[in-house]
Amino acid sequence: MPTTTPSHDFPILIIGAGTWGCSTALHLARRGYKNITVLDPYPVPSPISAGNDINKIVEQGSLSTSPDSISSTLLHHATHGWTTDPLFTPYYHDTGYIICAHTLDGLAQLTKRESLDNDPDFEWLSSPAEFRATMPEGVLTGEFPGWKGGFKRRGAGWVFARGALVAAYKESERLGVRFVTGENGDVVKLLIEDGDCVGAVTKDGAEWRAETVILAAGASAPQLLDMKDQLRPTAWTLAHIKMSAEECELYKNLPVLFNIESGFFMEPDEEKQELKICDEHPGYCNWVISEDGKRESVPFAKHQIPKEAEDRVRGFLKDTMPQLAGRPFSFARICWCADTPDREFLIDRHPELRSLVLAVGGSGHGFMHITSVGAFIADTVEGKLDPKLKKAFRWRPETAVERNWEDVQGRRGGPNTMTNFGEVNMWTEIAEQGSTTSKL
Repeated sequence: MPTTTPSHDFPILIIGAGTWGCSTALHLARRGYKNITVLDPYPVPSPISAGNDINKIVEQGSLSTSPDSISSTLLHHATHGWTTDPLFTPYYHDTGYIICAHTLDGLAQLTKRESLDNDPDFEWLSSPAEFRATMPEGVLTGEFPGWKGGFKRRGAGWVFARGALVAAYKESERLGVRFVTGENGDVVKLLIEDGDCVGAVTKDGAEWRAETVILAAGASAPQLLDMKDQLRPTAWTLAHIKMSAEECELYKNLPVLFNIESGFFMEPDEEKQELKICDEHPGYCNWVISEDGKRESVPFAKHQIPKEAEDRVRGFLKDTMPQLAGRPFSFARICWCADTPDREFLIDRHPELRSLVLAVGGSGHGFMHITSVGAFIADTVEGKLDPKLKKAFRWRPETAVERNWEDVQGRRGGPNTMTNFGEVNMWTEIAEQGSTTSKL
Protein backbone atom coordinates (compact mmCIF):
# COMPACT_ATOMS: atom_id res chain seq x y z
CA MET A 1 0.00 0.00 0.00
CA PRO A 2 1.42 3.43 -0.90
CA THR A 3 2.82 5.48 1.95
CA THR A 4 3.75 8.39 -0.32
CA THR A 5 1.96 10.05 -3.18
CA PRO A 6 2.25 7.83 -6.30
CA SER A 7 3.39 9.17 -9.64
CA HIS A 8 0.88 11.53 -11.20
CA ASP A 9 1.49 9.84 -14.54
CA PHE A 10 0.55 6.30 -13.58
CA PRO A 11 -2.71 4.95 -15.04
CA ILE A 12 -5.81 5.00 -12.84
CA LEU A 13 -9.01 3.23 -13.85
CA ILE A 14 -12.33 4.20 -12.24
CA ILE A 15 -15.24 1.80 -12.72
CA GLY A 16 -18.47 3.80 -12.51
CA ALA A 17 -19.27 7.37 -13.59
CA GLY A 18 -21.97 8.03 -11.01
CA THR A 19 -21.77 10.34 -8.01
CA TRP A 20 -18.69 8.79 -6.42
CA GLY A 21 -16.92 7.99 -9.69
CA CYS A 22 -17.20 11.59 -10.90
CA SER A 23 -16.22 12.97 -7.49
CA THR A 24 -13.15 10.71 -7.44
CA ALA A 25 -12.15 11.68 -10.97
CA LEU A 26 -12.50 15.36 -10.06
CA HIS A 27 -10.39 15.20 -6.90
CA LEU A 28 -7.67 13.08 -8.48
CA ALA A 29 -7.48 15.42 -11.48
CA ARG A 30 -7.33 18.43 -9.19
CA ARG A 31 -4.34 16.79 -7.47
CA GLY A 32 -2.55 16.58 -10.78
CA TYR A 33 -3.12 12.99 -11.88
CA LYS A 34 -2.92 12.93 -15.67
CA ASN A 35 -3.83 9.40 -16.73
CA ILE A 36 -7.36 8.74 -15.46
CA THR A 37 -9.97 6.71 -17.34
CA VAL A 38 -13.58 6.29 -16.18
CA LEU A 39 -15.74 3.43 -17.51
CA ASP A 40 -19.53 3.31 -17.41
CA PRO A 41 -22.23 1.70 -19.56
CA TYR A 42 -24.11 5.02 -19.76
CA PRO A 43 -23.13 8.60 -20.64
CA VAL A 44 -23.11 11.08 -17.75
CA PRO A 45 -25.62 11.57 -16.22
CA SER A 46 -26.56 7.91 -16.31
CA PRO A 47 -30.31 7.21 -16.36
CA ILE A 48 -29.81 4.73 -13.51
CA SER A 49 -27.49 6.86 -11.35
CA ALA A 50 -28.98 7.95 -8.03
CA GLY A 51 -27.30 11.30 -8.62
CA ASN A 52 -29.25 11.90 -11.84
CA ASP A 53 -32.03 13.61 -9.93
CA ILE A 54 -33.53 17.08 -9.70
CA ASN A 55 -32.83 17.52 -6.00
CA LYS A 56 -31.42 15.96 -2.85
CA ILE A 57 -31.61 16.98 0.81
CA VAL A 58 -28.47 18.53 2.31
CA GLU A 59 -27.94 19.46 5.94
CA GLN A 60 -24.89 21.48 6.91
CA GLY A 61 -22.47 20.15 9.48
CA SER A 62 -19.94 21.68 11.84
CA LEU A 63 -17.08 20.35 13.92
CA SER A 64 -18.22 22.55 16.80
CA THR A 65 -20.54 19.82 18.07
CA SER A 66 -19.59 16.16 18.49
CA PRO A 67 -16.34 16.71 16.57
CA ASP A 68 -15.26 13.11 17.10
CA SER A 69 -18.28 11.55 15.39
CA ILE A 70 -17.93 10.26 11.85
CA SER A 71 -21.21 11.87 10.77
CA SER A 72 -20.07 15.27 12.08
CA THR A 73 -16.76 14.98 10.23
CA LEU A 74 -18.47 13.98 6.98
CA LEU A 75 -21.05 16.77 7.23
CA HIS A 76 -18.29 19.29 7.90
CA HIS A 77 -16.36 18.31 4.78
CA ALA A 78 -19.49 18.15 2.61
CA THR A 79 -20.64 21.55 3.85
CA HIS A 80 -17.26 23.08 3.10
CA GLY A 81 -17.63 21.92 -0.49
CA TRP A 82 -21.22 23.08 -0.97
CA THR A 83 -20.53 26.51 0.53
CA THR A 84 -16.98 27.32 -0.71
CA ASP A 85 -16.18 25.33 -3.87
CA PRO A 86 -17.16 27.48 -6.88
CA LEU A 87 -17.95 24.31 -8.84
CA PHE A 88 -20.69 23.29 -6.39
CA THR A 89 -21.95 26.48 -4.71
CA PRO A 90 -24.37 27.34 -7.56
CA TYR A 91 -26.32 24.15 -6.88
CA TYR A 92 -26.82 24.53 -3.12
CA HIS A 93 -29.99 26.19 -1.82
CA ASP A 94 -30.01 27.06 1.89
CA THR A 95 -33.80 27.15 2.16
CA GLY A 96 -34.26 25.52 5.55
CA TYR A 97 -35.38 22.09 6.62
CA ILE A 98 -38.47 20.71 8.38
CA ILE A 99 -38.08 17.20 9.79
CA CYS A 100 -40.99 15.50 11.49
CA ALA A 101 -42.91 12.31 12.28
CA HIS A 102 -46.50 11.39 13.10
CA THR A 103 -46.50 8.30 15.36
CA LEU A 104 -45.26 7.95 18.93
CA ASP A 105 -42.45 5.60 17.90
CA GLY A 106 -41.49 7.83 15.01
CA LEU A 107 -41.45 10.95 17.17
CA ALA A 108 -39.32 9.20 19.78
CA GLN A 109 -36.82 8.12 17.14
CA LEU A 110 -36.80 11.56 15.54
CA THR A 111 -36.27 13.39 18.82
CA LYS A 112 -33.37 11.12 19.72
CA ARG A 113 -31.81 11.33 16.25
CA GLU A 114 -32.00 15.09 15.85
CA SER A 115 -31.95 16.11 19.54
CA LEU A 116 -34.94 18.30 18.75
CA ASP A 117 -35.72 18.81 22.42
CA ASN A 118 -32.45 20.62 23.12
CA ASP A 119 -31.18 21.88 19.75
CA PRO A 120 -31.69 25.67 19.56
CA ASP A 121 -31.41 25.58 15.76
CA PHE A 122 -34.83 23.88 15.54
CA GLU A 123 -38.21 25.51 16.16
CA TRP A 124 -40.81 23.03 17.41
CA LEU A 125 -43.89 22.53 15.22
CA SER A 126 -46.88 20.76 16.75
CA SER A 127 -50.06 21.93 14.98
CA PRO A 128 -51.38 22.10 11.41
CA ALA A 129 -51.36 25.90 11.59
CA GLU A 130 -47.68 25.93 12.57
CA PHE A 131 -46.76 23.66 9.68
CA ARG A 132 -48.76 25.72 7.19
CA ALA A 133 -47.11 28.94 8.40
CA THR A 134 -43.68 27.69 7.30
CA MET A 135 -44.60 28.19 3.62
CA PRO A 136 -46.58 30.70 1.56
CA GLU A 137 -50.37 30.55 1.80
CA GLY A 138 -51.82 27.97 -0.54
CA VAL A 139 -48.91 25.51 -0.45
CA LEU A 140 -49.53 23.46 2.68
CA THR A 141 -53.29 23.04 2.94
CA GLY A 142 -53.44 19.63 4.62
CA GLU A 143 -54.40 18.64 8.16
CA PHE A 144 -51.02 17.11 9.14
CA PRO A 145 -52.65 14.42 11.33
CA GLY A 146 -50.44 13.79 14.35
CA TRP A 147 -47.45 15.50 12.74
CA LYS A 148 -44.81 17.07 14.98
CA GLY A 149 -41.25 18.08 14.35
CA GLY A 150 -38.64 20.79 14.07
CA PHE A 151 -37.97 23.63 11.63
CA LYS A 152 -34.35 24.60 10.94
CA ARG A 153 -34.53 27.88 9.06
CA ARG A 154 -30.86 28.00 8.00
CA GLY A 155 -28.00 25.55 7.62
CA ALA A 156 -29.94 23.01 5.57
CA GLY A 157 -31.82 22.76 2.32
CA TRP A 158 -31.45 21.07 -1.03
CA VAL A 159 -29.09 20.76 -3.98
CA PHE A 160 -29.69 20.45 -7.72
CA ALA A 161 -28.27 16.95 -7.91
CA ARG A 162 -28.03 16.46 -11.66
CA GLY A 163 -26.42 19.86 -12.09
CA ALA A 164 -23.75 19.11 -9.49
CA LEU A 165 -23.05 15.67 -10.96
CA VAL A 166 -22.69 17.02 -14.50
CA ALA A 167 -20.50 19.88 -13.23
CA ALA A 168 -18.11 17.39 -11.61
CA TYR A 169 -18.03 15.36 -14.81
CA LYS A 170 -17.39 18.33 -17.11
CA GLU A 171 -14.67 19.76 -14.87
CA SER A 172 -12.98 16.36 -14.65
CA GLU A 173 -13.08 16.09 -18.43
CA ARG A 174 -11.66 19.60 -18.78
CA LEU A 175 -8.80 18.59 -16.50
CA GLY A 176 -7.98 15.66 -18.77
CA VAL A 177 -10.02 12.74 -17.43
CA ARG A 178 -11.15 10.33 -20.14
CA PHE A 179 -14.71 9.01 -19.93
CA VAL A 180 -15.58 5.89 -21.94
CA THR A 181 -19.27 4.96 -22.06
CA GLY A 182 -21.65 2.62 -23.84
CA GLU A 183 -20.64 -0.94 -24.67
CA ASN A 184 -16.99 0.17 -24.66
CA GLY A 185 -17.37 1.26 -21.04
CA ASP A 186 -19.61 -1.54 -19.76
CA VAL A 187 -17.41 -3.52 -17.36
CA VAL A 188 -18.30 -7.21 -17.22
CA LYS A 189 -15.46 -8.42 -14.98
CA LEU A 190 -12.35 -7.36 -13.15
CA LEU A 191 -9.02 -8.39 -14.65
CA ILE A 192 -7.20 -10.52 -12.05
CA GLU A 193 -3.61 -11.60 -12.63
CA ASP A 194 -1.03 -12.98 -10.17
CA GLY A 195 -3.32 -12.38 -7.21
CA ASP A 196 -4.01 -8.73 -7.96
CA CYS A 197 -6.52 -6.59 -9.87
CA VAL A 198 -4.75 -5.10 -12.86
CA GLY A 199 -7.75 -3.70 -14.72
CA ALA A 200 -11.16 -4.55 -16.13
CA VAL A 201 -12.75 -6.20 -19.15
CA THR A 202 -15.61 -4.45 -20.94
CA LYS A 203 -18.53 -5.89 -22.87
CA ASP A 204 -16.79 -5.39 -26.21
CA GLY A 205 -13.95 -7.67 -25.03
CA ALA A 206 -11.40 -4.91 -24.49
CA GLU A 207 -8.97 -5.07 -21.56
CA TRP A 208 -8.37 -1.85 -19.65
CA ARG A 209 -5.20 -2.04 -17.56
CA ALA A 210 -4.09 0.29 -14.79
CA GLU A 211 -1.79 0.45 -11.78
CA THR A 212 -4.73 1.39 -9.56
CA VAL A 213 -8.34 0.33 -10.13
CA ILE A 214 -11.11 2.11 -8.23
CA LEU A 215 -14.43 0.27 -7.96
CA ALA A 216 -17.14 2.95 -7.71
CA ALA A 217 -19.96 0.94 -9.26
CA GLY A 218 -22.51 1.58 -6.51
CA ALA A 219 -25.22 -1.05 -6.17
CA SER A 220 -23.72 -3.00 -9.09
CA ALA A 221 -20.39 -3.58 -7.32
CA PRO A 222 -21.35 -7.05 -5.97
CA GLN A 223 -21.81 -8.21 -9.58
CA LEU A 224 -18.09 -7.59 -10.14
CA LEU A 225 -16.53 -8.54 -6.80
CA ASP A 226 -17.37 -10.79 -3.86
CA MET A 227 -18.17 -8.16 -1.25
CA LYS A 228 -18.51 -10.76 1.55
CA ASP A 229 -22.11 -9.62 2.19
CA GLN A 230 -20.97 -6.10 3.06
CA LEU A 231 -23.27 -4.52 0.45
CA ARG A 232 -27.03 -4.85 0.17
CA PRO A 233 -28.30 -3.23 -3.04
CA THR A 234 -31.40 -1.35 -1.91
CA ALA A 235 -33.84 0.79 -3.90
CA TRP A 236 -36.18 3.65 -3.10
CA THR A 237 -38.97 5.28 -5.07
CA LEU A 238 -39.79 8.75 -6.36
CA ALA A 239 -42.44 10.45 -8.47
CA HIS A 240 -42.86 13.80 -10.24
CA ILE A 241 -45.96 15.94 -10.72
CA LYS A 242 -46.22 18.59 -13.43
CA MET A 243 -46.74 22.11 -12.07
CA SER A 244 -47.90 25.31 -13.74
CA ALA A 245 -45.64 28.33 -14.05
CA GLU A 246 -47.69 30.08 -11.38
CA GLU A 247 -47.37 27.11 -9.01
CA CYS A 248 -43.61 26.94 -9.57
CA GLU A 249 -43.33 30.59 -8.61
CA LEU A 250 -45.41 29.99 -5.46
CA TYR A 251 -43.32 26.96 -4.51
CA LYS A 252 -39.95 28.64 -5.11
CA ASN A 253 -37.41 28.76 -2.24
CA LEU A 254 -39.50 26.56 0.04
CA PRO A 255 -37.87 24.73 2.94
CA VAL A 256 -37.52 20.97 2.56
CA LEU A 257 -40.38 19.09 4.25
CA PHE A 258 -39.36 15.61 5.41
CA ASN A 259 -41.49 13.23 7.44
CA ILE A 260 -39.28 10.27 8.39
CA GLU A 261 -42.33 7.98 8.28
CA SER A 262 -44.10 9.34 5.23
CA GLY A 263 -42.01 11.15 2.62
CA PHE A 264 -40.51 14.45 1.54
CA PHE A 265 -40.59 17.12 -1.15
CA MET A 266 -38.64 20.18 -2.29
CA GLU A 267 -39.42 23.01 -4.70
CA PRO A 268 -40.14 22.17 -8.36
CA ASP A 269 -37.28 22.15 -10.84
CA GLU A 270 -37.05 25.12 -13.20
CA GLU A 271 -36.22 23.07 -16.29
CA LYS A 272 -39.28 20.80 -16.50
CA GLN A 273 -41.52 22.46 -13.89
CA GLU A 274 -42.01 19.23 -11.98
CA LEU A 275 -42.42 18.66 -8.25
CA LYS A 276 -40.56 15.61 -6.93
CA ILE A 277 -42.06 13.61 -4.05
CA CYS A 278 -40.42 10.62 -2.40
CA ASP A 279 -42.32 8.18 -0.22
CA GLU A 280 -40.27 7.19 2.80
CA HIS A 281 -39.82 3.46 3.54
CA PRO A 282 -36.98 1.10 4.54
CA GLY A 283 -36.35 0.06 0.93
CA TYR A 284 -36.81 -2.58 -1.73
CA CYS A 285 -34.46 -5.41 -2.70
CA ASN A 286 -34.58 -7.62 -5.78
CA TRP A 287 -33.77 -11.02 -4.28
CA VAL A 288 -32.49 -13.82 -6.49
CA ILE A 289 -30.56 -17.01 -5.83
CA SER A 290 -27.18 -17.02 -7.53
CA GLU A 291 -25.59 -20.02 -9.26
CA ASP A 292 -23.64 -20.83 -6.11
CA GLY A 293 -26.82 -20.78 -3.99
CA LYS A 294 -26.34 -17.38 -2.38
CA ARG A 295 -29.18 -14.94 -1.85
CA GLU A 296 -28.39 -11.59 -3.45
CA SER A 297 -30.19 -8.42 -4.41
CA VAL A 298 -29.64 -7.60 -8.09
CA PRO A 299 -30.32 -4.03 -9.30
CA PHE A 300 -32.41 -3.33 -12.39
CA ALA A 301 -33.60 -0.14 -14.06
CA LYS A 302 -37.28 0.81 -14.18
CA HIS A 303 -38.91 4.18 -14.79
CA GLN A 304 -42.03 3.15 -12.91
CA ILE A 305 -42.75 2.51 -9.21
CA PRO A 306 -44.86 -0.11 -7.42
CA LYS A 307 -48.53 0.76 -7.03
CA GLU A 308 -48.08 0.63 -3.25
CA ALA A 309 -45.42 3.34 -3.54
CA GLU A 310 -47.79 5.48 -5.60
CA ASP A 311 -50.40 5.06 -2.86
CA ARG A 312 -47.86 6.18 -0.26
CA VAL A 313 -46.92 9.25 -2.31
CA ARG A 314 -50.58 10.20 -2.60
CA GLY A 315 -51.09 9.59 1.12
CA PHE A 316 -48.24 11.98 1.88
CA LEU A 317 -49.83 14.57 -0.41
CA LYS A 318 -53.25 14.16 1.22
CA ASP A 319 -51.69 14.99 4.59
CA THR A 320 -49.74 18.00 3.30
CA MET A 321 -50.99 19.29 -0.08
CA PRO A 322 -54.34 17.60 -0.82
CA GLN A 323 -54.83 19.90 -3.82
CA LEU A 324 -52.13 17.82 -5.57
CA ALA A 325 -53.05 14.35 -4.31
CA GLY A 326 -55.08 13.35 -7.35
CA ARG A 327 -52.83 14.88 -9.97
CA PRO A 328 -51.26 12.42 -12.46
CA PHE A 329 -47.59 11.57 -12.24
CA SER A 330 -45.42 12.85 -15.08
CA PHE A 331 -42.43 10.67 -14.16
CA ALA A 332 -41.42 7.98 -11.66
CA ARG A 333 -38.52 5.63 -11.10
CA ILE A 334 -36.75 3.38 -8.65
CA CYS A 335 -33.40 4.60 -7.36
CA TRP A 336 -30.64 2.22 -6.21
CA CYS A 337 -28.00 2.54 -3.53
CA ALA A 338 -26.04 -0.05 -1.49
CA ASP A 339 -26.23 -0.44 2.30
CA THR A 340 -23.33 -1.56 4.44
CA PRO A 341 -24.29 -3.31 7.71
CA ASP A 342 -23.55 -0.19 9.77
CA ARG A 343 -24.35 2.36 7.02
CA GLU A 344 -20.79 3.71 7.07
CA PHE A 345 -19.03 4.06 3.73
CA LEU A 346 -16.69 1.35 2.44
CA ILE A 347 -13.58 3.11 1.13
CA ASP A 348 -10.47 0.99 1.41
CA ARG A 349 -7.90 -1.07 -0.44
CA HIS A 350 -8.97 -4.64 -0.94
CA PRO A 351 -7.00 -6.81 1.54
CA GLU A 352 -5.92 -9.30 -1.15
CA LEU A 353 -6.19 -7.40 -4.44
CA ARG A 354 -3.87 -4.61 -3.37
CA SER A 355 -4.20 -2.49 -6.51
CA LEU A 356 -7.99 -2.39 -6.09
CA VAL A 357 -9.50 0.52 -4.14
CA LEU A 358 -13.13 0.14 -3.07
CA ALA A 359 -15.38 3.21 -3.17
CA VAL A 360 -18.85 1.89 -2.39
CA GLY A 361 -21.50 1.70 0.34
CA GLY A 362 -23.29 5.05 0.02
CA SER A 363 -25.99 3.60 2.31
CA GLY A 364 -28.63 6.10 1.30
CA HIS A 365 -26.61 9.22 2.11
CA GLY A 366 -23.86 9.16 -0.50
CA PHE A 367 -24.88 11.99 -2.83
CA MET A 368 -24.66 14.75 -0.25
CA HIS A 369 -20.92 14.04 -0.12
CA ILE A 370 -20.20 14.45 -3.84
CA THR A 371 -18.20 17.56 -2.95
CA SER A 372 -15.83 15.68 -0.65
CA VAL A 373 -16.04 11.88 -0.96
CA GLY A 374 -13.64 11.89 -3.90
CA ALA A 375 -11.03 13.43 -1.61
CA PHE A 376 -11.40 10.52 0.83
CA ILE A 377 -10.99 8.09 -2.05
CA ALA A 378 -7.96 9.98 -3.38
CA ASP A 379 -6.47 9.94 0.13
CA THR A 380 -6.95 6.16 0.15
CA VAL A 381 -5.13 5.89 -3.19
CA GLU A 382 -2.28 7.91 -1.68
CA GLY A 383 -2.30 5.99 1.62
CA LYS A 384 -3.03 9.01 3.79
CA LEU A 385 -6.71 8.82 4.74
CA ASP A 386 -7.48 10.27 8.18
CA PRO A 387 -7.04 7.35 10.67
CA LYS A 388 -10.50 7.94 12.14
CA LEU A 389 -12.13 7.69 8.72
CA LYS A 390 -9.86 4.82 7.69
CA LYS A 391 -11.13 2.79 10.64
CA ALA A 392 -14.78 3.61 9.94
CA PHE A 393 -14.52 2.99 6.18
CA ARG A 394 -12.36 -0.14 6.36
CA TRP A 395 -13.00 -3.48 4.65
CA ARG A 396 -15.00 -5.13 7.45
CA PRO A 397 -16.60 -8.49 6.51
CA GLU A 398 -16.83 -9.33 10.21
CA THR A 399 -19.76 -6.88 10.43
CA ALA A 400 -21.69 -8.92 7.83
CA VAL A 401 -21.36 -12.39 9.37
CA GLU A 402 -24.86 -13.93 9.32
CA ARG A 403 -26.14 -10.56 8.19
CA ASN A 404 -29.81 -9.85 8.74
CA TRP A 405 -30.90 -8.92 5.23
CA GLU A 406 -34.27 -7.74 6.56
CA ASP A 407 -32.72 -5.12 8.89
CA VAL A 408 -34.42 -1.77 8.26
CA GLN A 409 -31.30 -0.01 9.63
CA GLY A 410 -33.22 2.70 11.46
CA ARG A 411 -35.47 3.63 8.55
CA ARG A 412 -39.23 3.97 8.85
CA GLY A 413 -42.28 4.38 6.64
CA GLY A 414 -44.73 2.30 4.64
CA PRO A 415 -44.82 -1.23 6.04
CA ASN A 416 -41.77 -0.48 8.26
CA THR A 417 -40.14 -3.58 6.74
CA MET A 418 -37.84 -4.36 3.83
CA THR A 419 -39.79 -5.27 0.70
CA ASN A 420 -38.94 -7.69 -2.13
CA PHE A 421 -39.55 -6.50 -5.69
CA GLY A 422 -40.27 -10.13 -6.51
CA GLU A 423 -43.50 -9.83 -4.53
CA VAL A 424 -44.65 -6.68 -6.37
CA ASN A 425 -47.17 -7.38 -9.12
CA MET A 426 -48.68 -3.94 -9.74
CA TRP A 427 -46.65 -1.02 -11.07
CA THR A 428 -47.49 2.45 -12.30
CA GLU A 429 -47.68 2.98 -16.02
CA ILE A 430 -46.68 6.58 -16.50
CA ALA A 431 -47.99 8.09 -19.70
CA GLU A 432 -47.24 11.62 -20.85
CA GLN A 433 -50.50 12.95 -19.44
CA GLY A 434 -51.33 10.53 -16.64
CA SER A 435 -50.77 7.60 -14.39
CA THR A 436 -52.50 4.26 -14.42
CA THR A 437 -51.43 0.93 -12.97
CA SER A 438 -50.47 -2.30 -14.62
CA LYS A 439 -49.14 -5.72 -13.74
CA LEU A 440 -45.40 -6.37 -13.79
